[in-house]
Amino acid sequence: MTAARWSILYRGPLSSCNYGCDYCPFAKTRNTKAELKHDAECLNRFCDWVASRPEQIGILFTPWGEGMIHRYYQEAMCRLSHLPNVWRVAAQTNLSFPVESLQDCHRKTTALWTTYHPTETTIPRFTAKCAELRDAGIRHSVGVVGKREAFDDIRALRTALPEETYLWINAWKREKDYYTEEELHMLRGIDPHFDFNAVPHPSLGRACRAGESAFTVDGAGDARRCHFIPGLIGNIYQPDFEQALQPRSCSIAECRCHIGYVHLEHLRLDSIFGESLLERIPLSFGFSSGAGEG
Repeated sequence: MTAARWSILYRGPLSSCNYGCDYCPFAKTRNTKAELKHDAECLNRFCDWVASRPEQIGILFTPWGEGMIHRYYQEAMCRLSHLPNVWRVAAQTNLSFPVESLQDCHRKTTALWTTYHPTETTIPRFTAKCAELRDAGIRHSVGVVGKREAFDDIRALRTALPEETYLWINAWKREKDYYTEEELHMLRGIDPHFDFNAVPHPSLGRACRAGESAFTVDGAGDARRCHFIPGLIGNIYQPDFEQALQPRSCSIAECRCHIGYVHLEHLRLDSIFGESLLERIPLSFGFSSGAGEG
């Protein structure tokens, strides 16, 4: 029998970030040493569980804050990347950590979902980090929040990055009809898949892989269908957890976030992103580097 294939979004108790973006509730917050120790214990337990499973597993770390500045997240990425049952381990990150901390990662399975924050760093500093990733052979996408005051930075970032690096734009959806037609044309020219993010997707009753082959896990091991539906479906540390996974239709009116709507079956976004769905790299964007696979 072929092993099941899972996509897991892991979000432990970490809630601190070294950046101060004005739209983020976790900006410039700080966890205590005890809280970080607890977060590390939760993460290590999760890694042990992944290593014990027969399923083929992809993981995306989606912390409330910045995880990759902490050594234990860097070590977890490297450990998971070498497990024979892990087909991808990726992390959302502001890329403020030392890239060399991932030098022991397996290049075939490691990837990063990186975000540029115009108020917290500069384009030269950020793109230099991206160049380090390319030289190290680490797959990555680059993104930015599409607020109007960031438009000049978005254009400059597209110019500064290699053509083969996908630059995604998260639409600013907190204000209705935020963009003019001219602005939409500009944003589509930079991110050819911007329209998927620019609108909420009606999802109630629609078939979704969330809760079947994709699910979220918190630090206690509690599993939910996705980050946007709060009800528990089980706990990964309980026996026979896999029996909790089953086909489910969506129970909320609409899905507004990339990490949610990519699993709606009618959107067929797996045909756009393929094996790189977790790190948000479309099949149409290549990747080249000066390093071989680790």
